[in-house]
Amino acid sequence: MSKELISMLSSRLIAVISFFLALTLVRGFEGTIGVNYGTVANNLPPPAQVAHFLLESTVINRVRLFDANPEILRAFAHTGVAVTISVPNDQIPDLTKLNFAQQWVEDYIQPHTPATNIVRILVGNEVISTANKLLIVSLVPAMETLQTVLVAASLDRRIQVSTPHSLGILSNSSPPSTGKFRQGYDTHVIKPLLSFLRDSNSPFMVNPYPFFDCSPDTLDYALFRPNAGVFDENTRVFYTNMLDAQLDAVFSAMKLLGFDDLEIVIAETGWPSMGDATQFGVDAKSAAEYNGNLMRHVTSGVGTPLMPNRTFETYIFALFNEDLKPGPTCERYFGLFRTDMTPVYDIGILRPTVAAAANIEHATCLLVITVGLLIIKNHG
Repeated sequence: MSKELISMLSSRLIAVISFFLALTLVRGFEGTIGVNYGTVANNLPPPAQVAHFLLESTVINRVRLFDANPEILRAFAHTGVAVTISVPNDQIPDLTKLNFAQQWVEDYIQPHTPATNIVRILVGNEVISTANKLLIVSLVPAMETLQTVLVAASLDRRIQVSTPHSLGILSNSSPPSTGKFRQGYDTHVIKPLLSFLRDSNSPFMVNPYPFFDCSPDTLDYALFRPNAGVFDENTRVFYTNMLDAQLDAVFSAMKLLGFDDLEIVIAETGWPSMGDATQFGVDAKSAAEYNGNLMRHVTSGVGTPLMPNRTFETYIFALFNEDLKPGPTCERYFGLFRTDMTPVYDIGILRPTVAAAANIEHATCLLVITVGLLIIKNHG
């Protein structure tokens, strides 16, 4: 067999193997990776187009909304995409009232389910970190009232109720084994909240952002790059990335209150692809590194040092760059995609295209034909 023929066969075989490895990776991501679908922009594509794009062109089959936009909910009807919707913070006090909660469910849930696969309602976002006393004391009662309405409507087995938290709920997080909830909130708010989540079989949801906690010295640690690691004297383990340390600090705080059996869901995490000149590590390369490594890590089944052998349902922030978001430049560039739905960078979220599949199929046919001809020739 000539060297040229061997080379041709090898290249085609590599192409075939690479394609099927890519398919394996895609299947591994499905079901656990979601995205935050924010709408603070004036140039977003229509929701129906977004839903079709996510379903047909990406491995994302979970989305989190920051409201309960009816147009978006209709767009995801009959797609099977798992949709998480939100009650805005300012409606939390009203949600403690049964009549308001009933009307909210009638307006935003019942017209859309089961056609739209609504799986979770989030009551507010980072409520405890607002330091708004009315919102904080109303949080758990609002969740309980909403759950009562869902039970009455026979929707409680289909739809969970939870609320996401920033890591500001922790008074201590380093080392991770000493994680503790803020005093006062721990027993009066968080413990009743955890009890509600356990009783309703719902997850505890957090928004860990290594981006906001890292320094130039810990950038590699935040991006899952090779680094010296951080040693926890109490557990005698090394942490090789900041996300694991953040999650284990939350786990330790939950364990301290007796709730280490609850599932933890990452409601938000991400990395911006652009920022101000004074910021470090803010570029498309770093964003691709973080989100790509994040996806591989949370779906690997490795877990964390204190929560081994598990995967984490994770929602990347965000689907699109949002040009109307206030604050520093980076706040407007967390998107995986531009508003024309082209990727800002490639982290394996796009499915193998039909064209790529066709090329591989063609290469496979050529490979089979070539091998067949060689066999005939050698035995002729």
